Amino acid sequence: MFKKILIANRGEIACRVAATARRMGIRTVAVYSDADATAKHVQACDEAVHIGGSAARDSYLRWEKIIEAAQATGAQAVHPGYGFLSENTDFAQACADAGLVFIGPPASAIEAMGLKAASKQLMEQSGVPLVPGYHGADQNPQVLQAAADGIGYPVLIKASAGGGGKGMRVVEQAADFAAALASCQREAKNSFGNDAVLVEKYVQRPRHIEIQIFADTHGNCVYLFERDCSVQRRHQKVLEEAPAPGMSEALRQRMGAAAVAAARAVNYVGAGTVEFIVEQSGYDQPESMQFFFMEMNTRLQVEHPVTEAITGLDLVEWQLRVASGEPLPLQQADLRISGHAIEARICAESPDQDFLPATGSMAVYGLPAHSSFARASVRVDSGVRQGDVISPFYDSMVAKLIVHGANRQEALARMDAALAQTHIVGLKTNVQFLRHVVRSDSFAQARLDTGLIAREAAHLFHQEPVPLQLAIAAWVAQVLDTQTSAASALPGAWQDPWAATDAWQSHAPMRRVFDLEADGLAHSAVLTRGGDGGLQLHWAGVDSAFAYATLPEGGMEVSLGGQRHTVHVYLQGSQVHVFTPLGARQFQAIDRLAHAAVAPADVGRLTAPMPGKLLSFSVKAGDTVRQGQALAVMEAMKMEHQIVAPANGCVQELLFAPGDQVTEGAELLRMQAEAMTS
Repeated sequence: MFKKILIANRGEIACRVAATARRMGIRTVAVYSDADATAKHVQACDEAVHIGGSAARDSYLRWEKIIEAAQATGAQAVHPGYGFLSENTDFAQACADAGLVFIGPPASAIEAMGLKAASKQLMEQSGVPLVPGYHGADQNPQVLQAAADGIGYPVLIKASAGGGGKGMRVVEQAADFAAALASCQREAKNSFGNDAVLVEKYVQRPRHIEIQIFADTHGNCVYLFERDCSVQRRHQKVLEEAPAPGMSEALRQRMGAAAVAAARAVNYVGAGTVEFIVEQSGYDQPESMQFFFMEMNTRLQVEHPVTEAITGLDLVEWQLRVASGEPLPLQQADLRISGHAIEARICAESPDQDFLPATGSMAVYGLPAHSSFARASVRVDSGVRQGDVISPFYDSMVAKLIVHGANRQEALARMDAALAQTHIVGLKTNVQFLRHVVRSDSFAQARLDTGLIAREAAHLFHQEPVPLQLAIAAWVAQVLDTQTSAASALPGAWQDPWAATDAWQSHAPMRRVFDLEADGLAHSAVLTRGGDGGLQLHWAGVDSAFAYATLPEGGMEVSLGGQRHTVHVYLQGSQVHVFTPLGARQFQAIDRLAHAAVAPADVGRLTAPMPGKLLSFSVKAGDTVRQGQALAVMEAMKMEHQIVAPANGCVQELLFAPGDQVTEGAELLRMQAEAMTS
């Protein structure tokens, strides 16, 4: 077994690998960029080496610097994690040439499966069913357009060297193909250094089911069952679970055998995932499922913890043992499924704004009680801590929340409860959106396909499950509790009564006004104390009996109109963040003395919705544009985002050049709206 390994990655996967290595007595070396100098993964390892600038291309993608770091620190092997260089043939071969063990498959297997088109040709030769499509080498746009026309719309354009949902576009009609192809190729070139694409028929009502395989150098290869990864946004996974609901044992064995055959075809070694598109005639007709090979990921997957949960195995430990020359710890007949597991990807993004990535400091990072064990009922894999900054340079994932139960119903209940206990303040996240998905009829009843989010959109987006009255009551309780605590902080010390802020009055009933702004509207709540000493909260024309008490385990219990609620309140400047078992809500507290009216935004200004790089403008000064027309393309967190015209008008000035880095809120261009010209 290795004595020291280098982890050529960052974030939660680097922390995850380091944890298993530590348990096995293996020393670890971290690598880090300028932006990650104080990151959690750096402190999780025994040693750390700086390898370059903040952008991935200046650090985590510079494999020559990583190999130098491994040699300088005496590491015997390199674990690539996932993403970055994990499926880079040149890096795997360079490790071998440098005398380092690459903890993954041989370079030849990565090369064979790394290009989607070539791998599909290989699978076709092996008799594995494929979705109709074009996988040829000729990348002439006219050839690709003709292939799409021949396949029939809708079609899916996919980066041949891609993964993680990047470099992928669905095209509904021929007129949109050229623009979608150009965008897909740009993103593929930027993310993978290769702009080659393939074109496939877009399967209707598809499920994304993948098989985890493992092979060693002794000729053994097994499959560790399946994962359903159908719930996706922007072709990236949101929720994953194992085993796949509705999977028959016969279909599981056929897909497992196909996955093992695919691995053996390329002399695979280590952990890998064979991904299939599964077509279904109906959600309750598992016998109608047909599967088609999609691709093979020659690495450990983000969602591997759900497989660990249902098998009780540590897949990173298996990787290390196989890479050091040991045989697989178990054979196929020894493997069993126990219970059900679900993983939620917690990301820094704004679901209600088309999942725009978000950046900021983790002012509050509260997690449910959890463990790191494979079959823990609640597990959290995270690469950040409270106070850390989520930067625009890397992927938007903050953490992975994994739950395990005796069955799917128990796992669903545990996931909802764990998400309710996840409190993040300082930047936007998808935590509440994930709760909406878990609670949706489609997900709860396992009516799964990649269109679930679009189908349930009315119930998933722009939802406020916490009544504003309850959120206000929680804030009032927090203010009163904070002031009471401050007043008693120095027992016996003299307190200036005129400096108190607890609304005490020498005569007449106590009355205190709380002003706020929520959903663009101003509100006032009035707290009064009656002659009997009881509190009343007046809001929206209704008086409700009000009381509160702090809880020993944290948070408060608020009683409003005879109903009790457990709440947690966090204040960040004037922003109030309220978390309850129902969900979360935010609003702005208003200080009447300090608050000033804010002028309405200039409709002629178009600003960056997030920090990132400006890739291109599709207009120039003087151009007339229509509402919804594409004006610019930005890149942030390895994804492209289109900026469109909010109204008809005329472009007056472009304020940046392609390639410029811009901050969130930066004015990109000025346009004069049509209404302003009349």
